Amino acid sequence: MDGPQGLDLARDKMRDAGVPDVAIKVFEHGYHLLEEGATGILPESDVEPLADVGRAADLDVDDDAARGALALTALVKLNGGLGTSMGMDRAKSLLPVRGDLTFLDVIARQVLAAREESGARLPLVLMNSFRTRDDTLAALGRYPGLPVDGVPQDFLQNREPKLRADDLTPVEWPDDPELEWCPPGHGDLYTALQTSGVLDALRAAGFRYAAVSNADNLGSAPSAAMAGWFASTGAGFAAEVARRTPADRKGGHLVVRADDHRIVLRETSQVADEDKDAASDIERHAFFNTNNLWLDLDRLADLLAQHDGVLPLPLIRNEKNVDPADASSPRVVQIETAMGAAIELFEDAVVIEVGRERFLPVKTTDDLLRLRSDVYALGDDGTVRATVPEPDITLDPEHFKTVADFDARFPHGVPSLVLAESLTVEGDWTFGADVSVVGPARLRPPTDGGPGTVPDDATVGADGVVEPEAKREVPVDLSDVEDAAPTV
Repeated sequence: MDGPQGLDLARDKMRDAGVPDVAIKVFEHGYHLLEEGATGILPESDVEPLADVGRAADLDVDDDAARGALALTALVKLNGGLGTSMGMDRAKSLLPVRGDLTFLDVIARQVLAAREESGARLPLVLMNSFRTRDDTLAALGRYPGLPVDGVPQDFLQNREPKLRADDLTPVEWPDDPELEWCPPGHGDLYTALQTSGVLDALRAAGFRYAAVSNADNLGSAPSAAMAGWFASTGAGFAAEVARRTPADRKGGHLVVRADDHRIVLRETSQVADEDKDAASDIERHAFFNTNNLWLDLDRLADLLAQHDGVLPLPLIRNEKNVDPADASSPRVVQIETAMGAAIELFEDAVVIEVGRERFLPVKTTDDLLRLRSDVYALGDDGTVRATVPEPDITLDPEHFKTVADFDARFPHGVPSLVLAESLTVEGDWTFGADVSVVGPARLRPPTDGGPGTVPDDATVGADGVVEPEAKREVPVDLSDVEDAAPTV
């Protein structure tokens, strides 16, 4: 079946499912790019490194101006993720991260504390998916003080059909029809804000700015200083960026397009094979996008009107199996865009370098172990801060990839990591209570080939498990950490 018929089928399917007309037009735009063979590739020869980036650490924002800007700011959290890469089938934001507190609990505490400190209304608005909405709104019900008059607590991201890779027709999967659909990437933020009416509601309620971030990044707490800085720039769009480390070599990064000198987000999928070495050079391309974004809502409304709701964001062609858990299921293409890519649509867009404390995502159980450990402390204001340098964590994916497997192997809680430089776990190990990790630690596969156990009160170091010894008090300097002792 040829392309136009495939588009017609997809369009009909979206209409039947009640997808808004503007979202269908956005899908049509992406479909035509897909038909034309667009890949979104941005050659190294067409870009220049991003340089002369200001630092948040050097900001000097007047307190009154900062509070005034925060009073005009809404907090938008992307909350459509199910944590499928970690074996979850519900909202990742409902995963416990500090004792019994979930991501959502910590976010709510951050918002309420920022309101008390600043006097700002600071609404929290979630961009949910159909599969995360009910659970998360029920969880927010534990915080009756969160809703703000005139502002919805959430809006739904749109959905689109997955397309067969061989003919670009909507895939059929009777075993689980929900898997026939996918989100259009987080670039759908702008379309969903408009089609849901939330953009108009925020502006009508007197809000000028939005601070946008991922729900699984607890580092992106509300910041009056950042709000004051963004307001002072007069820009329509800003991105918080951080310096790339060797661990970030393969990730997306920000560059400057040579022909018009606009800042552009170049995702990994937009790097040509012959440019991979240059793109992974963290000295040349020093900054990555944290996905903490700042938007001027009036400017965004004007931009959407200018483009009839269809922002010309670069296409991301994402190919996978219709059932991610079944490698034999049909190959499909998902048409996606990235919300950070909108930076190129604002000629006055700005960036600011932030420390890694503003970027604490949880994408794997390696990240989850670190966040649940005593490396971090949760303050009374909901902020999560590292008490010591963060250790590198590598858990055997065969035994620790899913949250269920992870929790089964840490039945008594995670080990102490405050004295660890790194932890590498190879093989199937279950950890006892009150285990400490020291220095560059490594657990090699158990010698008998079966599961291994780290005893209660043991220490794990460079040579593996050291048998239990008298429990030691670990001296940690918390003088620079406000309310450093975990409150959970």
